[in-house]
Amino acid sequence: MSHWRLDWPTSGGERLAYAQLKVSPADFFVDEVLDLTGELTAPEPTEVRGRGEHLCVRLEKVGDNTEFVARELARLTHCRNFDVGFCGLKDRHAVTRQWFSLYRPGREAEDADLLQGISSRWPVVSAFRDERKLRRGDHRGNRFVITLRKVSGDRQAIENALQRLAAAGAPNYFGPQRFGRDGANLDRALHTDPSALNRRRRSGGKGRGGKKRAGSGGAKNVLYFSAARSWLFNEVLAARVQDGSWAEASATGPLWGDGGTTATGPLEARERGIVSQTPGLADLFSVTRMKPERRPLAARPEDLVWHWPGDDCLELAFLLSPGQYATAILNDIFELEDMSLGRHNEQQG
Repeated sequence: MSHWRLDWPTSGGERLAYAQLKVSPADFFVDEVLDLTGELTAPEPTEVRGRGEHLCVRLEKVGDNTEFVARELARLTHCRNFDVGFCGLKDRHAVTRQWFSLYRPGREAEDADLLQGISSRWPVVSAFRDERKLRRGDHRGNRFVITLRKVSGDRQAIENALQRLAAAGAPNYFGPQRFGRDGANLDRALHTDPSALNRRRRSGGKGRGGKKRAGSGGAKNVLYFSAARSWLFNEVLAARVQDGSWAEASATGPLWGDGGTTATGPLEARERGIVSQTPGLADLFSVTRMKPERRPLAARPEDLVWHWPGDDCLELAFLLSPGQYATAILNDIFELEDMSLGRHNEQQG
């Protein structure tokens, strides 16, 4: 039995209905929306517009996670893994349209042939050239179309909850998959040397001669510390949900770091009090040199619409900002059974 809390309070006090999620990949469609002035949708996938050293390619993928696709694109284009950029991780068990950038200066004449080669692996939806590499968080958000099946619960109560979701949003929790099975990533964080993370950050993850250190485990360390600060955020948010203050305008919570929180006054005292209840995690950040940050307490879906294709089938469409999770906001209303976990038990954020 895990000693970590991995299920946090909902805005309404209880979940109103049961539903199955991801019965098939087509039930979870994600379309990444860029916020770059050069974004263009080409009439033909092999027609590339725009100018710059980076070829930005919009792919549709099923069954492959983001980092695997990025590595394969590097291999197909004979470039370094570092030369492939993307905005965020997308779920493997879904139909996702996602942008990747490939550093290919002076090779514009080869773009059409390259896109044809890529399309033999993944459908190429569109492409353009830009002066910048795509980096984490560069996108405006993600547009979702999600189908829930075997929905059971009072339909009018569900409709009312969805209207509240459209108006006020839902608690902006990090999803439990971030913490590993039974909180295993949190356990590992407690047994990780924070100074190893600092060494990796100073060297860029490289050893002598600028080469990547094999077997350093640096990426895993980052994952574990990210899980720790996400869990502490959820704990602070849970307290705000319980007293009803989570939905206040522009309310934010702490992403813990060196020095703890940037909050001041009574809010600082409250956040430090909550985090101090888990001293093992809190103490990690006094030596990690992670900069404290803030994260909105509410996730507010844009353009939320829904309809019932069948008596026990509900389809929802909405746009979320980067770093907000569709399953987290749906979990505020529904007790979700993720049907993909029985097949592969792997998720991406």
